[in-house]
Amino acid sequence: MNTRTRTLTAAAVAGLLALTAACSSKAKDDSEGDKQSAGGVKTGQGISGKTINLGVLTDMTGVYATLGKSVTQAQQLYVKQTNAAGGICGYQLKLTVRDHGYDPQKAVAGYTELEPNVLGFTQFIGSPFVAAVEKRVAQDKALVLPQAWSANLLGNPYVRVIGSTYDYETINAVDFLIKEKGLKKGDKLGHVYFEGDYGENALKGSKYIAEKAGLTVVEQKIKPTDNDMTAQVAALKKAGVKGVVISAGPRQAASLVGVAAAAKLAAPIIGNNSAFAPQLLATQAGPALMKNYWVASPSLPIGADTAEAKKLVADYRKAYPKDSLDNGVVAGWTAASAFGDALKKACADKDLTREGVDKALLTLKSFDNGFGTAQDFSDPDAPSSRESVILQPDKTAVGGMKVVREAGEAAEAKDYAPSAG
Repeated sequence: MNTRTRTLTAAAVAGLLALTAACSSKAKDDSEGDKQSAGGVKTGQGISGKTINLGVLTDMTGVYATLGKSVTQAQQLYVKQTNAAGGICGYQLKLTVRDHGYDPQKAVAGYTELEPNVLGFTQFIGSPFVAAVEKRVAQDKALVLPQAWSANLLGNPYVRVIGSTYDYETINAVDFLIKEKGLKKGDKLGHVYFEGDYGENALKGSKYIAEKAGLTVVEQKIKPTDNDMTAQVAALKKAGVKGVVISAGPRQAASLVGVAAAAKLAAPIIGNNSAFAPQLLATQAGPALMKNYWVASPSLPIGADTAEAKKLVADYRKAYPKDSLDNGVVAGWTAASAFGDALKKACADKDLTREGVDKALLTLKSFDNGFGTAQDFSDPDAPSSRESVILQPDKTAVGGMKVVREAGEAAEAKDYAPSAG
């Protein structure tokens, strides 16, 4: 929370928060409060008639536009199928989508607009943006399942990270380099990372395992607008690194791997879960990505050999025949399914208020929708999983990724304690 980027982000949205807080408060004052449905189920904000309204704050036009599109369409598919099967508790689900374009002011404005009218959010892309409204989320009690994995989001019972946070994920990634790619005590580990929440949380993980394993971390901080990694590769090659972690976007990862290949930097490169998109395999960097790049993921890929994955692939292709498959589909489907299971449990407990849905989520201790990792939502201070699957780009695989190591947690991760804030 004390990084320069997060400070600037907070400053950028502070004025908007002040201007919009009054509107949000007024919406609450005007609400009817908790109600009792005909079936004896208590309801509140976000439920109108026989509809459960849910919000989506996504990026369809910015840095993570590819991810945002896949996540959103997967969640729309979940809603369509759920409604066709009768809904939940007799209610139909409705998603209201807002594209913030990875702009902090648009993200906060979108939250302010949707919050009074929705039960919760099945998606909110961008750790800095979620952090900017986190105090309001705690007061509003509208459950948020973000597409963001920063440990800074832990500790709020109404913001629940699905899967391992970036620090855990990076520990698992470096463990793969050590056990499978020959990284050893005394070696230098390069780490290219975005300034701000995402990259700096991942850096905590690489520094932690580096200290345990006797490695030296060579840092290369970049901005989301930095797309050419030539200077970073030159610096890493000069330093003599034997392995590299990249905590950035797909474009930066493709540049890093492609430039490294051209510069004959033979060190294996592994990225966090948001540092790849299958569309990259059609670029000049494609061959290098398939040869010398791996990704740590919170789940099996969309092309996994499970009945659930195969059904999702078939259903998604039928619904969106012109769109490619990627792991954003898995992430979106998983979040929507987890929210849906919480709604079902809340219905069984006859409490579909915001507080009731959050209490229901706390009871999901082994949520598993067929993508390789069981999620435990019982502790708001911890991520729902500390495991990672290691994937490798493969243009012949459905979704462009194949599994090279099943879900697992590094031994060093067992003693690691992430800290929020």
